[in-house]
Amino acid sequence: MIAIDEIISHGEDNPFRILKPWWDVFAEYLIIFMIMISVFAGTLQMWSSEIICIPVPEGFNATTMTWNSSRNQQDATINRMDRQQYDLIDQWCYDNAILWYSKYFAYIILIHTLIFLVSSHFWFKFPGTSSKIEHFINILGKCLDSPWTTKSLSTVYEDIQKKEEGSSRSESAVYSSSIQSSASAFSSPLPRERTSIAPENVESNVQKNGGVFGNPTARMLDKLECEQAKALFEKVKKFRLYTEKGDILYKMYTRQTMLRLFQGFIITTYVWVLSPNILYIVHCIDDVQVTGFREFFCIHALRRMYTMLSYVYIAVICLYMCTCIYTLYWIYFYKLKDYSFEKVRDETGINDIPDVTKDFAFLLHLIDQYDKLYARKFAVFLSDVSENKLRQLNLNYEWSTEKLEMRIVTNTDQKKELHLFMLPGIPNSTYEMVQLEVLKLELINDISIGQGISQLKSLNELWLYNCTIKVENKALVFLKVNLLIMRVKFSKIEEIPQWMYNLSNLKELHLEGDLQTDSRTCVLQSMRDLERLQLLHLKTNVIKVPLTITTDIAQHLLHLTINNQGTKLLSLNSVKKFYVLATLKLISCNLERIPSAIFSLSHLTELDLKDNNLKSIEEIASFQHFCKLRILKLHYNSIVDIPLYIAKVASVEMLYLNKNKISELPPHLFKLSKLFHLELGFNCIKEIPAEIEELEELQYLGIDNNSITKLPQELFKCTKLRVLILSHNLLTQIPPNIEKLTHLRQLEIAGNQLSELPPELGNCACLKREHFLVEEEYFNTLPHTVREGFVK
Repeated sequence: MIAIDEIISHGEDNPFRILKPWWDVFAEYLIIFMIMISVFAGTLQMWSSEIICIPVPEGFNATTMTWNSSRNQQDATINRMDRQQYDLIDQWCYDNAILWYSKYFAYIILIHTLIFLVSSHFWFKFPGTSSKIEHFINILGKCLDSPWTTKSLSTVYEDIQKKEEGSSRSESAVYSSSIQSSASAFSSPLPRERTSIAPENVESNVQKNGGVFGNPTARMLDKLECEQAKALFEKVKKFRLYTEKGDILYKMYTRQTMLRLFQGFIITTYVWVLSPNILYIVHCIDDVQVTGFREFFCIHALRRMYTMLSYVYIAVICLYMCTCIYTLYWIYFYKLKDYSFEKVRDETGINDIPDVTKDFAFLLHLIDQYDKLYARKFAVFLSDVSENKLRQLNLNYEWSTEKLEMRIVTNTDQKKELHLFMLPGIPNSTYEMVQLEVLKLELINDISIGQGISQLKSLNELWLYNCTIKVENKALVFLKVNLLIMRVKFSKIEEIPQWMYNLSNLKELHLEGDLQTDSRTCVLQSMRDLERLQLLHLKTNVIKVPLTITTDIAQHLLHLTINNQGTKLLSLNSVKKFYVLATLKLISCNLERIPSAIFSLSHLTELDLKDNNLKSIEEIASFQHFCKLRILKLHYNSIVDIPLYIAKVASVEMLYLNKNKISELPPHLFKLSKLFHLELGFNCIKEIPAEIEELEELQYLGIDNNSITKLPQELFKCTKLRVLILSHNLLTQIPPNIEKLTHLRQLEIAGNQLSELPPELGNCACLKREHFLVEEEYFNTLPHTVREGFVK
């Protein structure tokens, strides 16, 4: 149906017509008909003699329309006037005796029509509504013109076709092709903003990619079109938030319709009342008697035509009022403040298209009356799935296979690693990196890992740093089998992936983030399915070990690390349940004493209590049950004394006591006959006891940043020493006996008060210059031949 605006604008595009349902268009045709009545009445009035007057014969009573009794009709005098007198009295009687409605009939209809026209278009011009309408039409026009709309719908219906191929191949093919043709060949009635695209680029893209998702009829989008579609998604989101705040459009359209109905009722009433008062013969009295006669009979020549036009006009207005009544029925009977995309979701398979409310819903109901395909195309830009597909397409343009290969590095574990930082998704070319072993994703949100990850046969480690990522079912099946190590860093609980708890083959899990906030404690989900988990690293701020850890994985967990970042760990009783635990690291837990709960962990091989607040380690007496303990780390504390019970931990091979406040080394420390690694740096030690010779297996001694003034001769009986760290002490000389350390590979003696170095250092055949840390001036005191030996 053609709207009146098309006729008025002589075919020019008028975007407002998409918001005019059929009844508004029909009302506009009625307005056109009213204008035609007005023009016709005005033409009759202009070109026809509207009134003809003749004097009343003498003796005739014009009031009773009878002859006086004293005279009869035959005796009446015939009254004649000049032509000019007739013209004068015709005009005088027209101005004074004819009903005003009859005189201004054409103008009244025209005024009524203009009122109807203004009232029906008022909401398009009202400041509070026009901006919303114009913005909506502008966005809708861009949505209809966007190549992404065609591509998205083509992809959806192609998927539907594939699903239905097995049952009705031919039927689904026809259905899909018809939808695609309607989506691509659809002509938008809105003003378009076209983007010039080089034909050669389009052709090359189609040839390279085989069309869009294998569809040869739809071309590939270029980068500029992707950027425009991305901006359009943002505009649609902002417009939705803006319009769903109020319902001014709904109210204005309703009030406007009520006003039109009220106007029609008033006009119909007084036209109906005044139309019968248009008389054919009008009695005119001229008291001035400008022509010599006082009474005249005037014939209203257009009376019959005006009466007919009045009744036709009333009929047209009644039809106009019927459109208003139907409009009000449509407004109140249907829930126009809510718009559901349920049918669109069923037809397209895009299940995340949200329903909308208020003014946004009302606008969509209006364009549905024009063409239901508009809302379907608009819905594409409301879908997060569609937006993610667009982001993915844009991402694939930017990150080619060659570019990603340049970012693959070999990490410290000699694994091929790829780090993706702050991307809107995972480029498809990532899944082509078959040599990839470690995938690091950082600050990547609201994306999904697809089944393409199953191509990465070597992938066994995944990093998720502040990411919210979902995994498709087929991808999850692959990760369950192949993923062995997972590292998750989160700032909110939502960033811990729920699918993580289903990785049954996972062996290492590293979680970093706050589980304890001011308002609540974040609870980890059940880890019952992590049947092969052996290592758990928590860098968090809990006050006790999370319950799900102690109940679900305590029976098979071998390595547990809790880095509490300074938060005091109040309760450790649940640690007793980790009866097979081999490594326990309680770092920065603000512990003041060694927890007694760990004494029952008889399988413990490594205990790390780094960076706590330990001042005394008297509880070490209970370590005699740790028959397998090989590594004991007590560094970065406030330990003052080493208790005599240290000798009871006979199995210890590596002992870390650096960064404490120890001033004296007790003889019992050197009873640890298996000790081969001892760190005592950054303390207050002034002397190395002679008992150090008992450490026959000692290979590493770090005693830097102390106050040692002299090295005992017994130290050089530890002939297995490979590393000797003596930097930043108060040494004045290095004994010649150092030549006995024939296995020495690293020697650090910088920052002392030396005057010269013994030439016997040349007998340390394994020591090279790059591992010999000393000031150059002291090194030059060595004989030339010795110095050359270090360089070789």
